[in-house]
Amino acid sequence: MSENTDRYENAVARYFEAWNAGDPEALTKAVAAAWSVEGTYTDPLAAVTGHTEIAALIAGAHEQFPGFAFRPLGAVDGHHDTARFAWELVSEADGSAPVAGFDVITLDADGRIRSVLGFLDRVPAGA
Repeated sequence: MSENTDRYENAVARYFEAWNAGDPEALTKAVAAAWSVEGTYTDPLAAVTGHTEIAALIAGAHEQFPGFAFRPLGAVDGHHDTARFAWELVSEADGSAPVAGFDVITLDADGRIRSVLGFLDRVPAGA
């Protein structure tokens, strides 16, 4: 496994730690570990910048989908400072996955996320 592959996988692991953080303090720490201070997150439903806005976006997803967790689908693929990966939002109660997509991230020199461009492949009606 190359050094860059480890870099991408580590960044994506921190990304999922942030999206699955269970309480506000853990979420704040996980977002700071995953994103650079000026980091961004953009998908069809949101465009936010900075740790506070990213944490609020993640908290809102947990409010909309209580009892769900984000899980990676497949391998992380990357080159230079860019990586992509697929994910799904899975119910911890029944294993259903009503939301799925893929994200493209760019990393800073420290391996923290500079930007996320998210794409939604499956979204329930009314979400």
